Amino acid sequence: MNTILNDTSTLILALILVVGIAAIIVFVSLLTKKSERMQARMLGRLRHENEQQARAIELLGANLEMTVSRMNELSDSMEARQDRLRRTLDERMTLMTQANDLKLDKMRETVSEKLDGRLAESFKAVNSELANVHRGLGEMRELSTGVTDLKKMLGNVKARGVWGEVQLRTLMEQMFSPGQYIENAAIPAGSQTRVEFALKLPTASEAEPLLPIDSKFPQEDYLRLTEAMDSGDRAFAEKCAAQLERAVLEQAKRISDKYIRPPQTVDFAVMFLPVESLYAEVARREGLIERLQQKYRVLVAGPATLCALLTSLQLGLRTCTLEKRSGEILAMMDEFRAEFTRFDESVQRLSQRLDQAGAELDAVQSRAKKISRLLDR
Repeated sequence: MNTILNDTSTLILALILVVGIAAIIVFVSLLTKKSERMQARMLGRLRHENEQQARAIELLGANLEMTVSRMNELSDSMEARQDRLRRTLDERMTLMTQANDLKLDKMRETVSEKLDGRLAESFKAVNSELANVHRGLGEMRELSTGVTDLKKMLGNVKARGVWGEVQLRTLMEQMFSPGQYIENAAIPAGSQTRVEFALKLPTASEAEPLLPIDSKFPQEDYLRLTEAMDSGDRAFAEKCAAQLERAVLEQAKRISDKYIRPPQTVDFAVMFLPVESLYAEVARREGLIERLQQKYRVLVAGPATLCALLTSLQLGLRTCTLEKRSGEILAMMDEFRAEFTRFDESVQRLSQRLDQAGAELDAVQSRAKKISRLLDR
């Protein structure tokens, strides 16, 4: 009985085992079929996606090829434009340089011709005036030989002053045009103080300061000196010479106090002595002319020396006029030079921009080449 039960139990267990194995086999079979279906669907999807990616890659490649082609065309076009622009700039710069050279040559020729003509006229005028000066010197020497006749002719102060003023007026009229000096000029302006003549001195600016010129003739002191020298009394002659020196210093002080008024005038004046021998005596006094210049800023001139002084001033006036015109020409040249410098700076900036565009184009070409290499892979 026990043996039968044991066999039955064994049989049941075997059946259960068989059923379990069969169930497992069925389950595994089902899983396998499901997995195969899933694999098939996944393979289909993968094939579809691969096909789409392949088409996308083909489109991307075509687009890249078109982009590279367009970039190459753009690069060629930019290079051609840059070459044309450079050629155009070179041609324009060459033409402008040639035109500027022609203009500069014409300006140099014009300036040289004008300056040569004016200098020739100035030297001709100076020679003519020097001839007049020599004639005037001869006349003054003849006048200075008669001191005794001069004493009779100049018997009072008014006559002496008028005679000196007439001499001074004659010299001024011979040497200058009416617009270059003022007769009986008011110094200071608007006052009743009058200087016999005031010469206009042009400067680099528009202002024209005046040079006061006043005639003085201390006749009594001079005649006493000549009489003492004729008598042979050296002590008295030296005393008279000292008195003449004091009179000249006093007249110089009056001129300095009354007529030297910067900026209306220059910082010096001229005292005209109408007798050549009187001027020679003043010049003979040791250190007198230097004291007049240093202490009172007064230049002493006789008929001959005043002619030489006025000749120098006249030449200076004409030279100053030429310098003013030369200054205008130089200013025009400086303006042209500044304008050309600004043009050169603009060309340099344009060249820098072209170089920058070329660098950017080179960078684009480099990137296009990298993309081409990637596509080739």
